[in-house]
Amino acid sequence: MGKSGKKRILLKIGSNVLTKETNHISRGKIEDIACQIADLKEEYEFVIVSSGAIAVAKQFVQLESNGKEINVKQALASIGQPHLMRIYQESFRELGLLTSQCLLSYSDFKKEESKTNIKNTINVLVENNYIPIINENDTVATDEIKFGDNDKLSALTAALLNVDLLIIATNTNGIYTKESMDSKSQKSIKETSNIELLRSQIQQSISSHGTGGMSTKIEASEIAQGAKIETWIVNGLKDNFVVNAIKNKSEFTKITVQ
Repeated sequence: MGKSGKKRILLKIGSNVLTKETNHISRGKIEDIACQIADLKEEYEFVIVSSGAIAVAKQFVQLESNGKEINVKQALASIGQPHLMRIYQESFRELGLLTSQCLLSYSDFKKEESKTNIKNTINVLVENNYIPIINENDTVATDEIKFGDNDKLSALTAALLNVDLLIIATNTNGIYTKESMDSKSQKSIKETSNIELLRSQIQQSISSHGTGGMSTKIEASEIAQGAKIETWIVNGLKDNFVVNAIKNKSEFTKITVQ
């Protein structure tokens, strides 16, 4: 909980949510997120971890790989990040919401001085009514590109800031049970604190834009759980997904603290 007395939520938004599983970033989805935050701002503070820089760059350019795919993705992230932030800034500003950009690397979380600087900077932003929008600094770091679609980054940031809740928005109604995956009716695990149970249930799925999958979301939940932070895995493709989850009007998976 911040100095304002409001609960603080870290909202992680994957590329598959922002593209709505197409080949283009959806301005409408970002506007939907802005509307939800505006509706909830009297009760909650928000920090956002957002993927999507590479996806938005692909709308504008095509680069030759020359056999170095990671380098091309880093270049695309550099091209796409300003475009992504522009969409966030324009969409949020229309509702009177202020945004800021924070680019982080996993190495930043290995140094106490860097961790302190991150925490202090983000706290100052939030306390002055800015919504930090965080992405990995892909120009110099490759972990997100190769491994986690920012899931781990969101959990590390949530733990560092000691937020009240981590919400990971993805393209499913949470984590499905194995039994329902074999049937026509997919059913989510509603609530558990058992990480190993979740691992035994998942079926890995990787989208065309994201590099995550459910296993990285469970790993992120484990990091958050270790910091005594509850994690919700919700379907970000649905309208009003944050508000409906908070009001318990949607199906999602809640990973509680042991």
